[in-house]
Amino acid sequence: MTRPAGQPARARPAGRPAGARIATAIGAAALAGVTLLSIQGCAPASDADAVTTASHSVTVASARTAYQTYLAVSDMAAALGDLAPALTVVTSAQWAQVKSQYAALVWKGTPVPRYRYGTPVFYVPALSGFPQWFVAAVDRTTVTGGKPGATDHMLMLFARAKQTEDWTLSGTAVLSRPLPAIARDADGYATAVSTNDSSLLLRPDVVGATHAAVVDEGPTSPAAAVVAAGPQTTGLHAAQAAQAAAQRAHGRDYEWLLQGAPYPQVGLRLADGGALVLYGMYLNTTNEHPNLAAGPPIPIPAAFTPLLADPTVVGRHAVYANSVYQYAAIDPPGTARGAKLDIIAWQGGPSYANAD
Repeated sequence: MTRPAGQPARARPAGRPAGARIATAIGAAALAGVTLLSIQGCAPASDADAVTTASHSVTVASARTAYQTYLAVSDMAAALGDLAPALTVVTSAQWAQVKSQYAALVWKGTPVPRYRYGTPVFYVPALSGFPQWFVAAVDRTTVTGGKPGATDHMLMLFARAKQTEDWTLSGTAVLSRPLPAIARDADGYATAVSTNDSSLLLRPDVVGATHAAVVDEGPTSPAAAVVAAGPQTTGLHAAQAAQAAAQRAHGRDYEWLLQGAPYPQVGLRLADGGALVLYGMYLNTTNEHPNLAAGPPIPIPAAFTPLLADPTVVGRHAVYANSVYQYAAIDPPGTARGAKLDIIAWQGGPSYANAD
């Protein structure tokens, strides 16, 4: 089976050594855009605008304008159930998630959910040029049929690569705990952390690869010594290993691989000297008959069916089901004794499906 151009490579078999893993380019140079989830309501920000100087290419005021523009366009798209405008204000992980979200809702005949946002807090780094980016932390409440539902505390990464591009939403992640204190200067600006900062436990440019080693190999991986256990590390490994065991019981081979994605990776300095690192990842899975021989139909995960070009296709040889994730992790200072990389926010969803 040949994977269409632009799709991630097939997953390696579970248990294969990951010593050759490459930290894929999740670099800050890739900053380009945004993705949308529908939304409703936009309260004015409470924090005062930071002072504008020649070294500040992004102000809190401009960040607020970009944020409010996103809210307006994405909510309009949700109200109309129209994917086209929704995709104009998103990119990277958010683009893939929004596209699959709309596809699933159309498949089910369900209206696109809308969201009501609380008062955002903006973390705008003191930047002097491009690429530009900022992070907004805000409470988001799902509204269905005019009635409020669950509320999540979100991190929203906005970016643009050059002057001629509009701001877009690159990724959103749901916080699993309170956001730690972000360092700010006297003017209210945050401090950007470079991808090769060696003062941290892990250089940010290897955070994704180290995280992936634990997901692929589990708590026995050497990487587990510097990555905290949790739902998206050892927990995700356990879930995938259980799926592999279930498929083996049916005589099938199940493989998975968490790998870096070419999405914006950025970092904000924390008050304790550590960093909040935001990055995107792919989770690629393959469920196949041994040696790709023809056999009984292989089940296609329900969440991925709307992404199939032909929803009647049957997996006689293999089924490929990939997801995309946006993560936020605390990378502690290198001097912190016993500290580990800690994934504190994430959001994931189907991004690709195919059956052969």
